[in-house]
This record gives sequence, structure tokens and C-alpha cells, in this order.
Amino acid sequence: MKLLLSANTDWYLYNFRRDLAGYLRARGVEVVMVSPPGPFVEKMQGLGFRWVAWEVGRQTLNPFSELQALIRLARVYKAEQPDLVHHHTIKPALYGTLAARGAGVPGIVNSITGRGYVFLGTDVTARVLRPFVSGIYRLAFAPSNVIATFENPTDRDYFVTNHLISPARTRLIESVGVDPGRFYPQPEPAGVPVILLAARMLWDKGVGVLVEAARLLHTRQKVRVVLAGAPDPGNPASIPVETLQQWHAAGVVEWWGFQEDMNAAYAQAHLVTLPTYYGEGVPTSLLEAAACGRAIVTTRIPGCEDFVTDGYNGLLVSPNDSAALAEALEKLVVAPALRQQMGQAGRQRVLEKYTNELVNSATFAVYRDLVPL
Repeated sequence: MKLLLSANTDWYLYNFRRDLAGYLRARGVEVVMVSPPGPFVEKMQGLGFRWVAWEVGRQTLNPFSELQALIRLARVYKAEQPDLVHHHTIKPALYGTLAARGAGVPGIVNSITGRGYVFLGTDVTARVLRPFVSGIYRLAFAPSNVIATFENPTDRDYFVTNHLISPARTRLIESVGVDPGRFYPQPEPAGVPVILLAARMLWDKGVGVLVEAARLLHTRQKVRVVLAGAPDPGNPASIPVETLQQWHAAGVVEWWGFQEDMNAAYAQAHLVTLPTYYGEGVPTSLLEAAACGRAIVTTRIPGCEDFVTDGYNGLLVSPNDSAALAEALEKLVVAPALRQQMGQAGRQRVLEKYTNELVNSATFAVYRDLVPL
């Protein structure tokens, strides 16, 4: 069997799907990665996976450019002749499904990891685009050989309620999974409590909200607030490097940049936060933090609140509320026993429901629903 994993960045495939690719290869599946070029291509090739280039703009809306991207992907599929394609994020799901149908691919899986700007945005552009994009979804997802997976029930219910896909062809696979052997608990470090946010440096992730919460915290507690991650120039919500450097220089937060070894980064933290206010699936950084035995403070939005139960494995606050975020963080800063209790509960939750083995097995079962293996 030949399977193509397709995404709009090589970063996504390497960080979130390389474990699935290894799982499939161990079961005799030929796996090919498809994405735009980037710094993670060489890493994927170093793991022994073949990679095929697909040029697509992540934020472009020019109809001619978008049509060209769809045609390029159709050519890839016709040349590769896979048994199944698995798309990740919105553009690959839409364009990839249409391209795969034109190329006669037997099985198509689309992973919806959040509703995205078109369905969550409130500005004029989002409202204008929504009916058009909804129509494309209905067209692309209509055939019986298409299955869509969702990471939380809210996103699935939205697609079903708005008749974007038949409920019979949806599956709930809550996250991309985490390896509990790679991410494991380590003792809290000595010294000043460290609050860690691990994510791309995007406003949508609530980075600015955390910075304001950090200003409040510094007036009440001695803490270190750390940002681990790099900006994403291809995303309009990306935070300029100059802004991150200014925050760092002012001592409001520490910006560590991209971290190759995230397990080591979590080991240096006492608790982890993700005050995101944009719709996500189930954020992988929360699963990693919990697997490492760290308590979590995050927001009451789908995905985050599906994993974190307030008062059990973390605390939940309203989005865009820096005062509430500061209060919740302070509650855990001054309570090491509570942090440990929540960290243990989070680790147990990961082991019960969110391991890479469970997620990979569930994904493989979706493939088997579409094509004989």
C-alpha cells in the first residue's frame, strides 16, 4: 500500500506526523510526504521518508494562484498513484480532496485540526468567504471514499450541523497523540518558579495576553515567564522578532526561541500555559506538558477544555483575560503540592486516552475503512 501524507508546511509533517509515518512504515506501508519546501524536509528525509514538493501559499486568496496550487497537487497525485492520501489543515484538505478525486485515488482522509479563520473570523472577509468555502467543502467531501477526522466534538458538530459532511463519514480522533516515553515526568527544578508557553509565536496563541499577565505577576510574585517557540512569517498573526526581543530585553518575559528538545524545556518549567483564543483541535503542547507531569493553565475554548478539566489536571480561564490568567498562574505558583497533583492527573489522562499508540491505531483503523490493507 502507498500512502501520501500532505500538509501546507514541512514543519507540520515533521513535528506532528512523523510518528504516524513510522508506525505505518513498520506495517509495510510506503509513506510519502508532500508539502512546500522548508527546513524540516531534510529531517524527514534523514528518517528515510521520501518527500515530494507542493507549492501552495498558506494565506493567499488570489483565485489564479489557488487554482495553480490545486493543479500542481493533482499532478503529484497522478504521478504517484497512491492508494490513499491523508490531508492536514484546511487548504490541503480542500485542494487535496479535489485533486485526489480527479486522480482517481481510492481513499481520502482529511484531518480537520480546527475550524480556522473562515469559520471563526468575524470580519467582513471571513463572512464573505464563508459561504463560498462551505460550498467547496460540501462538493469536496460528498463522495463516499472521503472521511474527515476531528480532534474535538465541537468542530465535528459544526461541520455536521452545517451540512459540510455526512456524520457517517466523520471520525473523532482527539489529537495527534504524544509519546509518553519521549515526554516523561522529571522533578521540578530548584529556584524561582518558571511558567512556560510553548508554541509558535502568534498573537492567536495568547502570547500578548500572557505578556500582560506577566506584568501583573511580577508585581506580586517572583517568577520567570518563558516563551519557547519561533515566529511564523507565513501566518498573519505572527509576532515580529523585534517585539519578542523587546519583551525579553525589558525582563517581562524570556524568549528562548525554537527548542529542538521540548522534553528538556518542560523539565525546566514548574507549570505550563497556553492562553490561546483561537479555535484549535487539541493542542499538542498541552499533551506534551501533561505527559511531563506539569500542571496547565489554558483557556475555555474547544480543544483546550476537552483535555483540561478545571481543578483536576489544570485551570481554565476565559480567553483574552490577562487578569484572570495572572490570578490562575499565581494560584499554582504558590502551591507546589497542587501543581504536583495536577501534573500526575494530567500524565494519567494522557496514558489513558492520548498516547501516540492509541492515536496511530485509531488512524490506521480509518484507513482500513477506506481501502483494503
